[in-house]
Amino acid sequence: MKTFFDAQQHDHAPAVELHNGAYVPYAEHRGRMESVLAALDQVESPRDFGMEPIRRVHGDAYLDFLQGAHARWVAAGRSGDAHGYAWPVVGRRPLNLNRIDADLGQFSFDASSPIAAGTWGSAYWAAQSALAATEAVMDGERAAFALCRPPGHHCGADYLGGYCFLNNVAIAAEAAIAAGRGRIAILDIDYHHGNGTQDIFYDRGDVLFVSIHADPASDYPFFWGHADERGTGAGEGATLNLPLPRGTDMNAYRAALDISLRAISDFGADMLCVSFGADTFAGDPISQFALQTAEYTPIAQAIAGLGLPTVITMEGGYAVDALGANVASFLAGFA
Repeated sequence: MKTFFDAQQHDHAPAVELHNGAYVPYAEHRGRMESVLAALDQVESPRDFGMEPIRRVHGDAYLDFLQGAHARWVAAGRSGDAHGYAWPVVGRRPLNLNRIDADLGQFSFDASSPIAAGTWGSAYWAAQSALAATEAVMDGERAAFALCRPPGHHCGADYLGGYCFLNNVAIAAEAAIAAGRGRIAILDIDYHHGNGTQDIFYDRGDVLFVSIHADPASDYPFFWGHADERGTGAGEGATLNLPLPRGTDMNAYRAALDISLRAISDFGADMLCVSFGADTFAGDPISQFALQTAEYTPIAQAIAGLGLPTVITMEGGYAVDALGANVASFLAGFA
């Protein structure tokens, strides 16, 4: 399978994140990708598709903020990574405020996603990897894999969070639509709900969003991913959330997967985009499902059984020592 990754994706290197009330070492570090790269046979560097495909998903104000945030943080006399600490949850949403602290709140939804000096470059090349995988599939590959770091599915059109800065799978889906694919299905199988992806397509009828994830009543991101979220307007019925309890094993997971695949088949998609997170693994340090390494292969085989051209973008997975094996097991299902 063609796989895309650029070394500049290593440059995103925040030192710490806020987790469970304390600052702890940043979990989404370059060691994750090093583990995956060591397990793969061949990886290609993507070409540069430029900003236009990114702008189909993200607005100019957000992109301007993201590109300049760390430099503005330093110019304000701060050191280290840019961390938000105030969010416009109550009262009027602030607009056109000339202070980096305000913009960090306006364009994010959590405190776990600091912006480092290399964040923009890494996010940009993660998006280019997703676009390269999309191009490969549009050119006839049955499936292609974008090893995206940072991940993307928590990022909305104008906000970051959950380690995500550009929504790679949404950028891939929009690129496919711009190239002539009429109906796209997105299957999100990360442990955590892909709230940003859902938000981007929530009122769209040409993109089906299906997510199997931990019940947000107990797990991040809490405020999205409940079963009654079904889309709105033209997108009503084009969102399907299948929240599962902590401790879910392969039997229960496979039942939810079967429901997902039937929905995708009924939708009549021209192409499939998969947000793949290996944080469903039993040994993941921040997640609570019970899937085993060998079980990722039959999961992928079931998805491949749809017979759709498929773009796979990497999302989470934080059991670093096992991550390469888990990704390789999943990709083997498409062989």
